[in-house]
Amino acid sequence: MKVVAFNGSARKDGNTAMLVNIVLQELQNEGISTELIQLAGKELHGCRACYGCFGNQDQRCAFDDDYLNECLSGILEADGVIIGSPTYFADVSAEIKALIDRCGLVAKANGDIFRRKVGAAVVAVRRGGSIHAFDTINHFFTISQMIVPGSNYWNMGFGLEKGDVETDEEGKQTMRLLGENMAWLLKKIQA
Repeated sequence: MKVVAFNGSARKDGNTAMLVNIVLQELQNEGISTELIQLAGKELHGCRACYGCFGNQDQRCAFDDDYLNECLSGILEADGVIIGSPTYFADVSAEIKALIDRCGLVAKANGDIFRRKVGAAVVAVRRGGSIHAFDTINHFFTISQMIVPGSNYWNMGFGLEKGDVETDEEGKQTMRLLGENMAWLLKKIQA
């Protein structure tokens, strides 16, 4: 089993990555292979609504001029997907929105190819707006017919400066429990 995680923050190895890594550690503790893909510094543009993916039906975006098709390959090879984003103006980062829009359209164009994969959202936030970002990611999972595990609270951690989430004990516990629940669900599905 494998889980691929995307850190959609412009800050590589910042608060979002720290939260995602807590979840990944729990998955690794359960023997599940993980990969963290940091989108910082990678070019990822929004969907151009060309619908070439519907014509091609090759499980790829028709535009191969940025990092999106590598992301798609990672999702297709994985049993589970974690999407992590900071909260920017009460929503996900532009990189995560581009990932969601384009991967989602390619998935629909190819017969819902993410169907029954496990998906988990992780959100870093300074103070407010994280529920909307959390919902944005989960809407992508549910419209893609993916299965979403829960935790004991919404999957968010609080912090502004790099490392601030390390002091959010409740947020870290939420991530650990999310990792445990995701591992349990993946094992049940594979059984």
